[in-house]
Amino acid sequence: MVPYPSSSGRRAVFSVTGRLLLLHRIAPMVPALALSVEPLARRHHHPAIRGFRRGQGHAATLSARITMLSRQDPPGGGGGGGAAGGTPLYLGIDFGTSGARYSLIDRKGAVHSEGKRAYSPPVGGGGAGWASSWRAALFQLLGDIPPAHRPSISSISIDGTSATALIVDSETGELLAGPFLYNESFPDALPAVEAVAPANHTVCSASSTLCKLVSWWNTAGAGGGAGSAVLMHQSDWLLWLLHGRYGVSDYNNALKVGYDPAADAYPSWLMAQPYSRLLPPSVMVPGAPIAAVRDDVRSQYGLSEECVVCTGTTDSIAAFLAARAAGPGRAVTSLGSTLAVKLVSEARVDDARFGVYSHRLDGAWLVGGASNAGGAVLRQLFGDDRRLAALSRGIDPAAASPLDYYPLPRKGERFPVADLDMAPRLEPRPESDAEFLHGILESIARIEAKGYSLLRELGATAVEEVLTAGGGAQNETWTAIRERVLGVPVRKAEQTEAAYGAALLALKGADRRAGAMAS
Repeated sequence: MVPYPSSSGRRAVFSVTGRLLLLHRIAPMVPALALSVEPLARRHHHPAIRGFRRGQGHAATLSARITMLSRQDPPGGGGGGGAAGGTPLYLGIDFGTSGARYSLIDRKGAVHSEGKRAYSPPVGGGGAGWASSWRAALFQLLGDIPPAHRPSISSISIDGTSATALIVDSETGELLAGPFLYNESFPDALPAVEAVAPANHTVCSASSTLCKLVSWWNTAGAGGGAGSAVLMHQSDWLLWLLHGRYGVSDYNNALKVGYDPAADAYPSWLMAQPYSRLLPPSVMVPGAPIAAVRDDVRSQYGLSEECVVCTGTTDSIAAFLAARAAGPGRAVTSLGSTLAVKLVSEARVDDARFGVYSHRLDGAWLVGGASNAGGAVLRQLFGDDRRLAALSRGIDPAAASPLDYYPLPRKGERFPVADLDMAPRLEPRPESDAEFLHGILESIARIEAKGYSLLRELGATAVEEVLTAGGGAQNETWTAIRERVLGVPVRKAEQTEAAYGAALLALKGADRRAGAMAS
């Protein structure tokens, strides 16, 4: 368990443009799942409530892998806020589905240190156990950073899984409900959401953040249980543990609760609902400076007084940022357990029928969709990576396979075909395992091509180049097959870790802070 000493330091809070807005004094700590601090100004203020407090789980496992570059740190640096201790460094932390990872980079993108922690299972399966594990992993990762690097950290950003959220009491810091995980569905709330949201809106999915909020509201909030409750996304909550300001989120995480990134505001249909008072009032661009690190955290881990905490993003967006696919027409395909595509587009595209939605990405849009086909079915059929690699060496990627499969791990597809009853198609199976694998790899490549074609049909920019992330990026035979099927250049992304993308956001936040202070 990480101790939380009380703090009485002053903190600067920055706007989305980085301008200094106001100073706050942090209130003393109270025992709870999280620190109790003075909340940001909110639209509504309600008396504190009690109840719904959940037990804490075990801390994350102490086993960790820390990797540091054996070379010396590059000389110089400068810019980006200039924390004490030499070359300014930028810390990104990724909270994925099974563990957390950090990446510490310099301005040129060189990695100075990285490490990871696994989560411990939540005690009794309770949600509060997950929150306890995340918190433990966060502070353990801070402790894993080599002490010599810590004074040089200029800024910090964190990404979390999309649509993972918590309900927190903004006056006590208590966890009132959740965490509601990214893959949890709340079909009980879907009719109410569909009744107020536009047709085919991103929130019209039982696993959306808004459905999770509405489900809790209908069972606990509407009867007077909301009080001073506030909704926090996973990365919002973890960043809050570092800076101590309520009510701040980013527009990538807020998308699935209904935030409109084009208007840079919550839509009127959402604000008309009684539960809208739980929404984060300050939604900022990812990588915007929020506040300096809390004094107690800073002193315990040897961070600079100038180290600033910046808004985060979702894990998939952070992974895209890591690949550095810049400009409309550039895309990243992630070949993990599933096949996920993300494309930089000049036009925004949203269609809940296919699970297609757009994130704002600076001056463009990041349009994405995900198929259930992918690495999971490959492991089901062929076992481990070594066997896949051996069979792949027997495939001629220049020759098209005549086999036509739709390789799903189980019934149901979402993108580029929306059919919950679609069954896997894995017949006929040839005698040769290499021929069978050739057909499977080519069929997944056709699904990928159909996905990009669908995005184009819906109005997105046509794909011009594809970078590859995930385990499938290591298979050169598959890369060659995909390049032939897609008809555009396909190559492996140099960086694929979401933590690296979060570190790039931290760098952006440090630059915004420096620019604001200079003006």
